[in-house]
Amino acid sequence: MRTLRGPLGPVLTGWLALASAVHLYFAGFGFPEPIAMRGFHLLAFVPPIFLLWPARAASPQDRPTAVDWLWFAAAAAPHIWVWWNAGAVSDRMEYVDPFSPTMMALAVLAIVTLLEATRRAVEPGLAWMVVVSIAYMQFGHLLPGVLNTRVFTPAEILEASWLVPTAGGVYGPLTGIVATTIAAFIVFGSFMAGSGTGRLFSNLGAAAAGRFAGGPAKVAVVTSGLFGTMSGSSVSNVITTGAMTIPLMKRIGYKPAVAGGIESAASVGGALMPPVMGAAAFVMAEITNIAYGEIVVAAAIGAVLYYFAILTAVHFEAKRRGMEAMAAADIPPWREVLADAHLLLPMALLVYLMMERWSGNYAAFCATLAMVAVSMLRRRTRMSPRAILDSLVSAGLTMAPLAVAIAGAGIVVSALTATGMVVAFGGIIKDLAGGSLPLLLLLLALAVLVLGMGLPTTPSYIIAAAIGAPQLLAMGVDLLPAHLFIFYFAVLADATPPVAAAAFAAASIAGAPPTLTSLHATRFGIAGFTVGFAFVYDPGIMLRGGLAEILLATAVQVAALVAITAAYAGYLTAPVGPLARLLLGAAGLVAAFLHLLSAPARLAVALGAVAIIWGVNRAGARQGRVA
Repeated sequence: MRTLRGPLGPVLTGWLALASAVHLYFAGFGFPEPIAMRGFHLLAFVPPIFLLWPARAASPQDRPTAVDWLWFAAAAAPHIWVWWNAGAVSDRMEYVDPFSPTMMALAVLAIVTLLEATRRAVEPGLAWMVVVSIAYMQFGHLLPGVLNTRVFTPAEILEASWLVPTAGGVYGPLTGIVATTIAAFIVFGSFMAGSGTGRLFSNLGAAAAGRFAGGPAKVAVVTSGLFGTMSGSSVSNVITTGAMTIPLMKRIGYKPAVAGGIESAASVGGALMPPVMGAAAFVMAEITNIAYGEIVVAAAIGAVLYYFAILTAVHFEAKRRGMEAMAAADIPPWREVLADAHLLLPMALLVYLMMERWSGNYAAFCATLAMVAVSMLRRRTRMSPRAILDSLVSAGLTMAPLAVAIAGAGIVVSALTATGMVVAFGGIIKDLAGGSLPLLLLLLALAVLVLGMGLPTTPSYIIAAAIGAPQLLAMGVDLLPAHLFIFYFAVLADATPPVAAAAFAAASIAGAPPTLTSLHATRFGIAGFTVGFAFVYDPGIMLRGGLAEILLATAVQVAALVAITAAYAGYLTAPVGPLARLLLGAAGLVAAFLHLLSAPARLAVALGAVAIIWGVNRAGARQGRVA
């Protein structure tokens, strides 16, 4: 991103701050008509991308070029037209009222500028996916077999891609949820960071975990999970916390790729951690019509298990390598942590309002105002006017790439729906599964991981849910577990090879090979895979059923994860040899994935293996040998 010189810098700063402030105002006092709100949102955040993000690495890094200004004007034109004519656009009948030549020209401008903005600020892979989706609408009628579509006119293609507010495209419901609820939460997250909550999380992580073996790695896990509630981006999470934790991990003996893997696995999990969970969770609430509070409750145990597994793996790794805790001088005293503890009150308010079923945007609005008010209680956290302005600007810089990413995903979903490819592709997966739910889940998991190679989490989840969720529902899986399954794998895609944005960011900090770092991130994030399948097979993991069922489902996961992490770390209560690792790994995988067995049987398998190796280790310790 550019660092602009001259008067343009303050002008754009004011633009982004004002846009964020207006979004927050609407969240508290009511939104205009949906089309007007979406038009304002895209007008506020798409054109500035061409001034802030250079077209190429060789482009000027301190000023936009004349071509960038042309892109800026072209990107603004279609959204100004929609915002100005919001009433007429809302009243028109989709695919019935004429799509005029003027509207076609504006649609072309909107789509082309969106593609370029996506290429610059998000991922070229997402831009290419949008291009392929539009090309499929144009040429799909020439393809044979299941890929064949009906003939679409240019007007139908442009209308479906741009202006179908009730179904998809740039102005579809996905853009609507970003412009309302998600925008309010992004502002809240920025105010959390601006108030010093990041310092609170960092100190809390160090004070809670720094005194134990492998302290810096445990601090990375705890801190990244807490930061994930603010950032909503695994890559920014890695950059924020990894700059501190990765060098510390390397200093006490972790290999660079392992340190990067721990940090990226922990950072990716921030999107799984209530109470915020990231943008994809809000989209899930919109798609499923399930209250966001219900989604948060259902995901809570899974998120805890994810971080439990990373902490367990880090502990075993540290004990096996004989690593030390953090230096006492680097661990803040608890009084330093408690000095910022009042900053947790706005988060508590947010959780309370969400549990009371207030709308997400209003809850975030109230929590943001509470954050400013609570920060005033102590001088060290007091938000000055400059800090408030910086928080609004930071929110705008976060929203701009997300706005174009979600609009691009809307075009893909619209194309998949209009052509019937959702049904066709879903049918292909269903046929390959042959009526087997485990095989269907495996195929969908692989499909989501592949999609995630070139897409951010939220677009990846949106597209995968459009394709896979109907197939899971047809196989008898309930709505919420079906979407949570897809959501988990969309999140994990940021850390799994061959292309893993979060792991690659961590590798650059650690000075490690990116692919090797992503392999380590995958093994440290193993709980994401086990919990994803548990959503479908063990409803107790979502706090469904009686207390006994919830405890049993959780115990199975805990036992399985202890066995699996001990197996790949080579340590339980003492170092373990190859045969013991094989036994632990096999038992853990059986407990986690062999759902043909009952939950008590799977628990017995994992606990039995752990007990056997524990007993052998104790006996071996007396005789001076390894299991």
